[in-house]
Amino acid sequence: MKIEVWSDYVCPFCYIGKRQLELALQQTGYKEAIEVEFKSYLLDPTTPEDATGPVIDSLKQKYNMSLEEAKGMTANVASRAKEVGLDYNFDDMKTANTVKAHRLAKWAETKGKEKEFTERVLKAYFLEGQAIGQSNVLQTLAEEVGLSSEGAKEVLENNQYMENVQQDISIAQQLGVRGVPFFVIDNKYGISGAQPQQVFEQAIEKAAQEAGLRKPLKMQGDSGVVCTDDSCEI
Repeated sequence: MKIEVWSDYVCPFCYIGKRQLELALQQTGYKEAIEVEFKSYLLDPTTPEDATGPVIDSLKQKYNMSLEEAKGMTANVASRAKEVGLDYNFDDMKTANTVKAHRLAKWAETKGKEKEFTERVLKAYFLEGQAIGQSNVLQTLAEEVGLSSEGAKEVLENNQYMENVQQDISIAQQLGVRGVPFFVIDNKYGISGAQPQQVFEQAIEKAAQEAGLRKPLKMQGDSGVVCTDDSCEI
């Protein structure tokens, strides 16, 4: 059973939704039994690739609001993030074009490091104020999760995995996705946005039951003496 997650690295509710999904998988007991796959989505592909200005300034311009209004809006989002253990730092967040990050995530997937890289980029952006649209930053983040810095550099310089990113976006359009995060559970159920954790738990339980998925056993006590097919420990 698989859960597909369409998200963007600069979407504050995507990181919150990711945490809610993880908590729901843990709470329902399906954490080890269900595969989670991240899909690319670009909230604003027109963002310049060299953009590194303050997010607060971008919000002011985009929504034609005052500095106080922009900070009030981000404070509400930060409060929501704290509910799932995330300490957003909007004062240091930098505007970023996320195409490179998405391409590098597709490469990371081929190396078995997609989840680690995705988490690292989100943390770098929302908690640490790093400029995740810049190649040198992404190379460092890739290296921090055990990937080759040189390999990351080659992917970024040669525009590799762009087709994979575009394919994800095309599928999202076919599904009618208009915003992220967007979760597709076992190709049956869709969840739009960072919904309350109970919504995730109910959808996971229902899909898992329909798929005949069994929860792993909860082992009690330490490992005891056992007999295998051909011997016993005496």
